[in-house]
Amino acid sequence: MPSKHVPILVSLAAICIIIAGMKAAAPILNPLFLSIFIAVICLPPLAWLNNKGISSSLAVFLVVGVLFIVVGALGIYVVSSVDAFAKQLPVYQKNLNQQSAILINWLSMHGLEHLFNIDVLSQFDSSKIMRVMGGLIASLGAVFADMFMIQLTAIFILFESYALPRKIHAAFGESNLSQNYGEIIRSINQYLAIKAVTSFVTGLLIAGWLSIIGVDFPVLWGVIAFMLNFVPTIGSIVAAVPTILLSLVQLGVDSSLLVMLGYFMVNVLVGNVWEPRIMGKGLGLSTLVVFLSLTFWGWVFGSVGMLLSVPFTMIAKIILEKTPETYWIAILLGSENDLPQAES
Repeated sequence: MPSKHVPILVSLAAICIIIAGMKAAAPILNPLFLSIFIAVICLPPLAWLNNKGISSSLAVFLVVGVLFIVVGALGIYVVSSVDAFAKQLPVYQKNLNQQSAILINWLSMHGLEHLFNIDVLSQFDSSKIMRVMGGLIASLGAVFADMFMIQLTAIFILFESYALPRKIHAAFGESNLSQNYGEIIRSINQYLAIKAVTSFVTGLLIAGWLSIIGVDFPVLWGVIAFMLNFVPTIGSIVAAVPTILLSLVQLGVDSSLLVMLGYFMVNVLVGNVWEPRIMGKGLGLSTLVVFLSLTFWGWVFGSVGMLLSVPFTMIAKIILEKTPETYWIAILLGSENDLPQAES
């Protein structure tokens, strides 16, 4: 009967309306989600200070003070780097045109022009690539420009986190959520603490390697590597592409190969060797889930949605696996390494 399908159609329509509303409200929701993300990252040091006997108010002020200093310094550097990068765009574009002309001449001299469409290479518009790179960096600068309000919101979220367990218990009673709240928070703290440390080491190594090679704005690319390291597999590739392109334009082919080697070595050692060893099994996501999450939330919220989609999906997986009714969803979200643990 058609009437049986009405609830399903109404639910689908409601979901579409909610997604359209979130997409329209992205300028408001993006700073809020960034504030939540920063507050969640601050939970591990906050818990550590509380375990040392420091009061909640003092612990929040200490964490927020360090946060303001670090993010403020990075924000000033990123915003100034965006301005400097914009001024350097004509130089980069000229160098890129020269590199493409050298490539065309080399192909012609060695009789390889039949392997490539020389007309397409000669009509190559380097300004499009440089504008894309400039747009990516400008969006990062815009985020840091709004960082004061984002951090201010994060402060209130941190203060609210102390009352949240009592609110959950009052709202849901002796439910699975209230009973497992402490374990859920510990798992989230463990995941984010490990991820933050490995991301920081990744950004530090990348910035140091780029400084040695002589690539412009090494700290900026280190910050981008730190942020995108929260996105497994795809994030390291996205972080490497603009830097390799810039090194090719600025310094030539040899330097770009060194940059590529540096990104490869850092991500292999940190992402594939060190991080899995300390992270352990059961804290991974399916590659398909990562890709779909990036695609969907990137479409809804833009670059901020792509950045936060995987960490928030990971947090959702941790919450879902603590409840028997939703454990199967966590298994579907997880990687293949989760299966032996689920079967035991």
